[in-house]
Amino acid sequence: MQHVFKMEQEEYTKEEIDWSYIEFVGNQDVLDLIEKKPGGVIALLDEACMFPRSTHKTFAEKLYQTLKDNKRFSKPKLSRTDFTINHYAGDVTYQTDLFLDKNKDYVVPKHAALLCASKCSFCFRTFPTFTRGKY
Repeated sequence: MQHVFKMEQEEYTKEEIDWSYIEFVGNQDVLDLIEKKPGGVIALLDEACMFPRSTHKTFAEKLYQTLKDNKRFSKPKLSRTDFTINHYAGDVTYQTDLFLDKNKDYVVPKHAALLCASKCSFCFRTFPTFTRGKY
C-alpha cells in the first residue's frame, strides 16, 4: 500500500504529472498483528509449536488472550478456535485446526525428493534424514 499509493503519488507530484489524489488506508497495523515479534499471530504460532502439548485450541486461547485488545483482531461468536482479522479489504476468518501441523511441516516435499535423489556426498552427509527416506 505504501509503495503503490503513497510513493507513486509523491512521484507524480515531483514530476508534475496531472493526477487525482487517491485516498488509501495503510495496513501496517494488520501487518504488525500478523508478523510482529513478539506477540503477533506468526510469533505466537511458532511459540505454540515449541510445546509438545499445544493444540489448535490452546493456540487459539493464546491468540484471544494476547490479541484481545487489537482493533483488527476478533473472536467469532460461534467458534472456540477461529479468529478474524479485519484486513483493509474486509474481515477474514481463519480456522486454527491445522495451523500447528502446517507450521511444523518445515520440509517442502519437492526439496526433500530432490535431496533424496542426489548422488552428491555433501547432500548425503548434510541431510542424512532426507537422503535415507525418513522425512
